[in-house]
Amino acid sequence: MSFNMQLFGRKPSVLLRHTEVPSRVTESFILSGYRFPGSSFLECLVSAFQPTNETGNFWTHFLGVFVFGFHFVELFWWDTAPFFTDPFYYPFWNYFIGVLGLLIVSSMAHLFNSMSLLIREICFFIDYGTISAYTVGSSLAYFYYINPKLVSSTNFTYVWLAEEEIIEQEGGPLLDVQVFSEVSSQAWILPFIASQARWWFEVMYIPTACLIAIVCTLACCNTRQQWRKYRYIIRTLVFLLPFVVVSIPVFYRLYAGRHSTSTAVFFFRHCFWLVISGVFNISKIPERFSPGKFDIWGHSHQWFHFCTFMSILDELHMIKAEIKDLGGELHHLPTFLSTFGVMLVLQCSIAVIVTRFALRAYVQDRKVKSE
Repeated sequence: MSFNMQLFGRKPSVLLRHTEVPSRVTESFILSGYRFPGSSFLECLVSAFQPTNETGNFWTHFLGVFVFGFHFVELFWWDTAPFFTDPFYYPFWNYFIGVLGLLIVSSMAHLFNSMSLLIREICFFIDYGTISAYTVGSSLAYFYYINPKLVSSTNFTYVWLAEEEIIEQEGGPLLDVQVFSEVSSQAWILPFIASQARWWFEVMYIPTACLIAIVCTLACCNTRQQWRKYRYIIRTLVFLLPFVVVSIPVFYRLYAGRHSTSTAVFFFRHCFWLVISGVFNISKIPERFSPGKFDIWGHSHQWFHFCTFMSILDELHMIKAEIKDLGGELHHLPTFLSTFGVMLVLQCSIAVIVTRFALRAYVQDRKVKSE
C-alpha cells in the first residue's frame, strides 16, 4: 500500500527509476526512463514524442508499417500482375494481415502499456497472438507461392551411383550385377519417402503451422504469469519452431536446387536477421555491459525490433520474387475459405487464449488491490 501511495504522489510526466515501479514493469539492465504506471490514454500518446525507454520500441515497429506497406503495394504496380482482388493474391493478403497486425499491435503495446498493470499484461498477450498469426500468414504465402512440388514417384527412374560404377550407354562396360541388385532392392524407398513428404505438405502443413502458433501463444502468455526467470529465452525459442516448420517449402527448394538466386539470397538474409534478433533478445546486449547507459536509446529490445523488421522485409522480397516467377499460375488454387477462413479460425482461437489469460490477470490484479 505504501508503494502505491508513493506512485500516486508523483506526476505522470516524471520518468521513474527501476526501484520506483513494480518489478513486473522493469526490464533487465534498464535502470531509468520508466513511465508512470497509471498514465492516461492521452499521456501515452504524448509519450511517443518524449524520450522514455519505450519510445524507441514504439517507433521501430510503427515506422515499419509504412515501409512494409510501400513494398507490399509495389507488387500491384507490375505490368503482369493480376488485379489485386484476384484469388491469386488471397495468400498474399493474409500475409499482409499477419505482418501488419504484428507491427501495429507491437507498437501500440509498447505505447499504451503504462496505462495500468492490467492493461500492460493484456497488451502483450495480444502482441504474442499477433506474432503467431504472422507465422500462419507466412505459411499460407509459402504454401501457395513457394510450393515445393515434390517429385512424383514415377520420376524416380534414375539412381546416382559412384563414378566408377556408372556404365556407358554405348559400348561401355557392364554395370556390376551386385551393385544393380542392391540399388533395385532399395529403390522403392525413394518414392515412398517422397509420397509421404508430399502428403504431409499437402494435408498437414497448414494445420501444423496453426497448431504450433497456438502452442507458442500459450507458452509466451504463460511467461508473464509463470516462468518469468527464463521469459526471454522461452519467448525467443518458442518461435524458432514455427520458423523451422513454416520454412520447410523453402528448405526443400534450396535442397533440390529448384530456386532462383534471389530466393536464396533473400531467405538467407531473412534467417540472418532472425538469428541476430534472437541474440539481442536473449543476451540483452548492449545494456548488459553498461546498465543505465542505453535506457532510452540503443537498448537490445530496440535492436530486436529492428532486426525482426528487416527479417520480415527480406521475407516479403522473397515472396514477391516467387510471385513474379509464377507468372500468375499456381500449383494450388487459393479459395477464400482456405486462406481468409484459416486466418479467421486462428484469430478466434488466439482471442480465446488471450481472453483466458486476461481474465486470470484481472483476478490477480483485483486480489493485489484488495490486499
